[in-house]
Amino acid sequence: MRILGIDPGTRTAGWGVIDGDGGRLRFVTAGAIRPASKETLPRRLLHLADGVDALILAHRPDVVVVESLFFSRNVRSALALGQAQAAVFLSAARRDLPLFEYPPATVKKAVAGAGNAEKAQVRRMVRVLLNLNHDLEPLDVSDALAVAICHAHQHRLLSAVSGLSAAPARSVRPFHPASVVPAGDAPSSAGLLRRGAGR
Repeated sequence: MRILGIDPGTRTAGWGVIDGDGGRLRFVTAGAIRPASKETLPRRLLHLADGVDALILAHRPDVVVVESLFFSRNVRSALALGQAQAAVFLSAARRDLPLFEYPPATVKKAVAGAGNAEKAQVRRMVRVLLNLNHDLEPLDVSDALAVAICHAHQHRLLSAVSGLSAAPARSVRPFHPASVVPAGDAPSSAGLLRRGAGR
């Protein structure tokens, strides 16, 4: 299963592509979409949507995943994030791709073992889990890979529970619109590593 993870933003949107095959994860590529700062918000959103369209065409993911909106006291920031997410949703819908959302705490717990993990800790764990020897900059890139890893673990858990093999996500959870996985439901990568070490 090929997963495109995206950390939406109107200034910088991180993205990462991984392949999940059972318990194995393979890094494919990652980067960031950066509209020109002088552009108007509508033009930046268009740049983001076009960028996601290009990624889908280039890498042919089976599923697109993003972090869901979180509570923010800054209404302007929350609104901008929601608009960036909408641009990603539109791109996925145009290609009829399943779209999944995960709360930030769920992503952090799945990757780093704690829902309150710092971004730097999440980035370190992403590098460990994907066997990367280079830095992931900006942090938006590691965040995008983290949500992709979270979905890979969630899909593996669902497949184990339902007795299915690791098939494309659309055959397991063909949800439209995006489905939301509550915090705490995704398995922890840190826990999986500990269990593996004990065998």
